[in-house]
Amino acid sequence: MKRLLTTLLLATGALAAQAATLQPEKSDLAFTFKQMGVPVDGKFRKFDAQLDFDAKKPEAGRIAFTVDLGSVSLGDASFDAEVAKAPWFDTRRNGKATFVSTSIKPAGAGRYDVAGKLTLKGATRDVVVPITLSQGVASGSVAIKRLDFKIGDGDWADTSMVANDVTVRFKLAFTGL
Repeated sequence: MKRLLTTLLLATGALAAQAATLQPEKSDLAFTFKQMGVPVDGKFRKFDAQLDFDAKKPEAGRIAFTVDLGSVSLGDASFDAEVAKAPWFDTRRNGKATFVSTSIKPAGAGRYDVAGKLTLKGATRDVVVPITLSQGVASGSVAIKRLDFKIGDGDWADTSMVANDVTVRFKLAFTGL
């Protein structure tokens, strides 16, 4: 019976993808934007990722990512409190950001283009995230436009003060890959 079950699972591809577990203590999620032309770095301290992936069949993989927006750190408690307010992340009503993949395409040795839906502050946009996968670590960066997600709206929508471009960088360490 066990042999029959294993054969059926292999035939349907159920054993092909590997579920990996995020190691948050070995992972980083950071971002950079410019305020009045000066680069400002920030990071998120709380996030989670689910990854089901088989390098032999990457197109069958799936990635889901959640960020606790209230865990943002710009290196100063007053800045952190400001960015939590309604014009920025509005963490009272929009405490989480999510990314869910819709496709994974090989882009060379250990590299993949992951297309998906990024939802932030109630707005959802299609993005493609280039990822490098090596020794259980997925890393990369993606550029987004903050105003596409209503981040820094109202008086802060003026891009001469805070640039529209934000670069998000990540290093996600997984076990089970």
